[in-house]
Amino acid sequence: MATVIERKWHTTAEVAEMLGFGLSKTKMLVLTGEIRSVKIGRARRILPAWVDEYVQRVTTDAEGWAA
Repeated sequence: MATVIERKWHTTAEVAEMLGFGLSKTKMLVLTGEIRSVKIGRARRILPAWVDEYVQRVTTDAEGWAA
């Protein structure tokens, strides 16, 4: 039986793909702190939970507008 190793981090490009955003927009969200990230060396990495956190916050805001 093969062991599946689950990714712990995502790159900015992977997050852009997941959200259906362009890379520039995603980088701006990261730089402004809208999406949390850590810098490891020269690379930015984003936890899956931080992507979920961003989506939750945006959808909660949107639901507030609809009310």
